[in-house]
Amino acid sequence: MLLMKLESSQKFAFLQLAHYLARADGFYVEAEEHIILEYCTEMGVENSDIFDLNDFDLEYTLGKFKSKKSQKIVVLELMILVHSDNHFDIKEVDLLAKIMDSFEMNYDEIKHFSSWGKAVSALHEQALNLID
Repeated sequence: MLLMKLESSQKFAFLQLAHYLARADGFYVEAEEHIILEYCTEMGVENSDIFDLNDFDLEYTLGKFKSKKSQKIVVLELMILVHSDNHFDIKEVDLLAKIMDSFEMNYDEIKHFSSWGKAVSALHEQALNLID
């Protein structure tokens, strides 16, 4: 719902960042894949079936998001992804901490964004159950 506000180049950068975060814990589960496919639909981009962790440059990717607004959109949407598998791994926490540091976000923002992402993830799961 917020990703449409990103510029085209930022959408592709966000997709790469989402793939990176989804694999941070060493697993890429169906719930994460589903959320990423939803992101693609929302942004009007095709999913990249090929993602190489070794070729990903976190700092370069984060540098694509220059405005506070785009940075907040990225973090909010990533919080949905990180909560989608109901397992918040320490590697995911570390990666989110790096993102927050890069975006100069504070601890209170992290708590609020995480709570929002957890709630949206739960509501998304409920909605899917209602339509199935």
